[in-house]
Amino acid sequence: MSIKFTSFIGFASILLSTLQTKAQVKLASIFTDDMVLQQQSQVPVWGWDDAGKTINIITSWNGKHYKGKADASGKWRIKVVTPTAGGPYSLTISDGKATKLNNVMIGEVWLCTGQSNMEMPMKGFKGQPIIGSNEVILKSKNNNIRIYTVPRSSKTELQNNSKPSPWHVASPEFVSNFSATGYYFGRLLNEMLNVPIGLINVSYGGSSIEAWMDADVLKAFPEIKIPAKTDSIKAVSRTPTTLYNAMLYPVIGYGIKGCIWYQGESNYDRPDQYEKLFPAMVTRWRELWNEGNFPFYYAQIAPYDYAQLPPYNSGGKYNSAYLRDAQRKSQKTIPNSGMAVLMDIGEQASIHPAHKEPGGTRLAYLALAQTYGLKGFGYASPDYESVTINGNIAVVKFTNATNGLTSFGKELNSFEIAGKDKVFHPAKAVIYGSSISVSAPDVKEPVAVRYAFRDFIVGDLYSTEGLPVSSFRTDAW
Repeated sequence: MSIKFTSFIGFASILLSTLQTKAQVKLASIFTDDMVLQQQSQVPVWGWDDAGKTINIITSWNGKHYKGKADASGKWRIKVVTPTAGGPYSLTISDGKATKLNNVMIGEVWLCTGQSNMEMPMKGFKGQPIIGSNEVILKSKNNNIRIYTVPRSSKTELQNNSKPSPWHVASPEFVSNFSATGYYFGRLLNEMLNVPIGLINVSYGGSSIEAWMDADVLKAFPEIKIPAKTDSIKAVSRTPTTLYNAMLYPVIGYGIKGCIWYQGESNYDRPDQYEKLFPAMVTRWRELWNEGNFPFYYAQIAPYDYAQLPPYNSGGKYNSAYLRDAQRKSQKTIPNSGMAVLMDIGEQASIHPAHKEPGGTRLAYLALAQTYGLKGFGYASPDYESVTINGNIAVVKFTNATNGLTSFGKELNSFEIAGKDKVFHPAKAVIYGSSISVSAPDVKEPVAVRYAFRDFIVGDLYSTEGLPVSSFRTDAW
């Protein structure tokens, strides 16, 4: 054999190897071993290959073959039918060369989104603890809870894929670094439903809501500047569209049951705008997922003294109670939603409450009752319904209070009442079943009532089941 022919054979082998490598099917980052797929659904699986290449997926739970082709850009997307909860199973994805995903569970998948109070890991931030989390982490090993975190990223252009990140089976090593709010939520769902739970954490500390929204929906808000593709990102978590582009867009379409959201702190100084942005964001996400009005449950931001943060503004709308009120009212403007109230866990000196279990648990209450139909327990906080003026007394009525209201034997000290002069005075408040009578000696003709309507305050009104009442106002001043 001549040297020239031997060289040709070597070159051909290298070329063949290169072509085979190029042809290897590539999956989106969110598809890995140990993942959870939404049960009883048609869930999409997607990735990239050579344009025109045929992709075949085999699902071990039924042995079926699903086929699709990569489009001109090389992207392919194939829907597979999932059974009732169970596992472990496998998926084999092949374009002639197979990639196999193992230890896949079928169950309930929830998206966990927001800013630092969603991102805050079970182990806490440095110097900022989570009460009781160490023992919870120690006992967290559970094959039926799977967790996935989309790595932080901020871009001015849409990203087809997120940074690589694996799914993990719940264990101390991985739960310690996962969203505490998300984990507490998922743990209770797993306990009560007895099915595998998948949790996808897409959060970024300090993020504004507009960072999680796409350019198309933000066109309705001309006061918000959408960055050009070539713009530099000075505020990585607060630049409009950038987190949507790099973190959310790459996972849109992954089969989910619903979403939980904990955000608002970075928008506290723009409550009127937030009242419009928030429903617009939820509507848009639902459109993009194309799964109807999937459940959307969110945590109301906890009271905190925002005046201690730059630029140290206070007074007027620089009072987070206005943002909490915008969130409270959003329950009526966002279909299939619910709000977990956190009036009892706020901390004056920390924007990250150390008590994270109540938030995750209350979000789970909402899901268990409203999405999964469990009955016989309290799941929604009482909410302001109406006010009636009887002489010098204002009678406030509430929804979600069929079993009555309570202050656990303590005097109510968080109500204020005002007359036509719009000056609020501390008020005497008395509980009568599911309503409260509010009055003050200096207000002979009341026209408005406010409850716990301060930047930082600890609420003192609850449902009989122990769920705190949100701060509220009956006026629009």
